[in-house]
Amino acid sequence: MDFNHETVLLKETVDAVKPRDGGLYIDATLGGGGHTQRLLEQSAPTGQVMAFDQDETAIRNANERFAGVLNRLTIVHSNFCEMAEHARLHGFAQVDGIIFDLGVSSPQFDIAQRGFSYRQEGPLDMRMDRRQTTTAEDLVNELEQEELARIFFRYGEEKYSRAIARRIVEARAQSRITSTTQLADIIKAAIPAAARRTGPHPARRVFQAIRIAVNDELSVLEQGLESAFSLLAPGGRLAVISFHSLEDRIVKQTFKDFATGCICPPEMPICTCGRTPAGKLVTRKPIEPSQSEQTNNPRARSAKLRVIEKI
Repeated sequence: MDFNHETVLLKETVDAVKPRDGGLYIDATLGGGGHTQRLLEQSAPTGQVMAFDQDETAIRNANERFAGVLNRLTIVHSNFCEMAEHARLHGFAQVDGIIFDLGVSSPQFDIAQRGFSYRQEGPLDMRMDRRQTTTAEDLVNELEQEELARIFFRYGEEKYSRAIARRIVEARAQSRITSTTQLADIIKAAIPAAARRTGPHPARRVFQAIRIAVNDELSVLEQGLESAFSLLAPGGRLAVISFHSLEDRIVKQTFKDFATGCICPPEMPICTCGRTPAGKLVTRKPIEPSQSEQTNNPRARSAKLRVIEKI
C-alpha cells in the first residue's frame, strides 16, 4: 500500500537541526518519510540517519522507498519512547539533531480499516502499533462512565464529556459499539443541536481523546522528549512539531525545564542548588506554517514547531 503523506513544516524543521555532511540525525516519527528524505539529502554524502515508527505500513514503505540508501539509514520498528536503547545499540549515542512530527500520518486517517476517522465506516481500532492488544473498541465498551468522561475532557477538551459518556454507556447496554460511524452518531446525538451547527465535526474531540488514550500518547511523548534530549551531543538540536494544545503544552514545559538554571529563591544571596541550564531555547515562540502551506494542506493549520539546543 502507498504511504503518501504531505509533510508539514518540512524545510523549517529540517533546517532547524542544521544537517551537515557526516552528522548523525534521528527522525523519531518516520511516517511517510518526508523529514527522513530531507535529512538524508542535507547530510549527504556521509551523514547517517536513524528513523523510528511503530506503524508497520510506514516501515514497509520506508524499506522500499529508501532501498538505495540503507547504508546511510537505519529503520527501526519501535515507538520513539524506546529511542535511547536502539540508538546506543546502533552507534547513535551522541547525535546532532532529532526531529519529532507528532501528527497522525494522512494514510492512517484515510484508511477506514485503521479506525481513526469519524467520517468513514470502519472498525473502532485506532492503534498506532497494531501489535498492541487494546483497541478503541475495548475502551469505549469496557471503561466506566466516569473514566470515559475524564478521558474526553482531559485529552479532547470536550465540554460535553459527561453527556457523551452517558450516551455511550446507554448505547452499549443495548449492543456493543464496534464501528467508527456508530460511535460518531452516538456522540452527535449527545451534543445539543445548537452546538453542532458551528465549529468542527462534533466527534472530532472525542475521537482525538480516544486515540490519545489507546496509544498512551502524552506519557509516551514525555518519555520520548527526555530520551531524545539525553542523546544530543553539545550543540545538537531537538525540533518538535505538535498539533494540539495538550502536546504543545508538554513540549513547551519540557523545553523550559531543560533551559532552566538556578531554582534557588530570589532572596538567596548565592546559588546553593547548583543547577545549570542543560539547553537553550532556539524558538521563544513556536514557528507556524505559512498561510500558503495552510491553504495547500489544511491539516497543517494547527502545527507548531519548537526547537531547543543542548548546551
